[in-house]
Amino acid sequence: MTAIRVTREVNVPDPVRVARAQRSPDLGPRILFFTGGTALKETSQALVGYTHNSVHLVTPFDSGGSSAVLRRYFDMPAVGDLRNRLMALADRTLHGYPEIFELFAHRLPRTASPEQLQDELSALVGGSHPLITRVSDPMRKIIRHHLQLFEKSIGPDFDLRGASVGNLILTAGYLENRRHIDPIVYIYSKLVQVRGEVRLLINSNLQLRAVLEGGGHLVGQHLLTGKETPPLTRAVSELSLVDPAKGNAPVRPLIRDKIRRAIQGADLICYPVGSFYSSIVANLLPRGVGQAVSQTPCPKVFIPNTFEDPESIGLSLAGQVRTLLRHLRADAPDSIAISDVLDFVLLDPSVTYADTKNPQRELASLGIQIIKTPLTDTNTGAIDPHLLCQALISLA
Repeated sequence: MTAIRVTREVNVPDPVRVARAQRSPDLGPRILFFTGGTALKETSQALVGYTHNSVHLVTPFDSGGSSAVLRRYFDMPAVGDLRNRLMALADRTLHGYPEIFELFAHRLPRTASPEQLQDELSALVGGSHPLITRVSDPMRKIIRHHLQLFEKSIGPDFDLRGASVGNLILTAGYLENRRHIDPIVYIYSKLVQVRGEVRLLINSNLQLRAVLEGGGHLVGQHLLTGKETPPLTRAVSELSLVDPAKGNAPVRPLIRDKIRRAIQGADLICYPVGSFYSSIVANLLPRGVGQAVSQTPCPKVFIPNTFEDPESIGLSLAGQVRTLLRHLRADAPDSIAISDVLDFVLLDPSVTYADTKNPQRELASLGIQIIKTPLTDTNTGAIDPHLLCQALISLA
């Protein structure tokens, strides 16, 4: 077999390529997303209608809410974003999907007493909880098995308030498989017929550290998003990973071979909408990501947020692009060219991007091509999942 590289002109969107993908999504392109959070949830659900081969590398650094409780107690990566993406890509025509989705999305009450929370967990484990009784076998037996394992793994001091049942199930599978997440992801991917591939970027309990302009720093993803704490008032000047087990010492772990192979097998690489630092840049921090991207001969595209992002305070569109490039080239700044890691920026012509008057002029010096195509719902201004999917399918 001989590998060759070809170039072609495409329309964005390309109705012919889109129609082909819709007819045979099982043969669709391997679009790889560096992602996290919920910004891509609806797009992921729509993507199932175009390709069953998308790859989602998800950040494991969530440090807020019930995820923080699990991470502290078990010294583990966050699994909430992983759960969300698995459910978004699951086959919704599958018999029993609504019941499984409802169970995985269910959270224990935040205001209940410890005794009430334990009673609800016991009902889930025992099979008498309404959410469990509606799930058919063999899924019910597998879920109860993992909930039983989880119940045995915690002590009376574990805080169940607000706990996601799906996160508890994945945590139990992680512990059962010698602290490896891939086996339990594989099991549930098959059971709910996930139309794509979802992986944690790294399998380590690390935290995000953001240095702020003017001095000072924050440790923890939840401090960046503006959801659990007030939004940032100063721009982030640097983002890195730190290891809590080593006194928050800076680390740059090497990605696993399977992650490198996933990147290098992509037909298109996408840096999509989402929280700029905690969802997108965070995925580029481990060693080897940029090198793998640079060695992958496929189009690479960045899709900026169409709404204000609290994390990108002080960053123009060009500033966001330069920040992406700096992290993507960190493995070898002198040998990784800009064109190796980013080709296009996808913009909606009706959207005004913060602190950006002339995107073409600002990005021209970087040799990056801007593609203007409708991406948003004209009524809400939010990303239209199908318009975005069709643009990506056309480029892949």
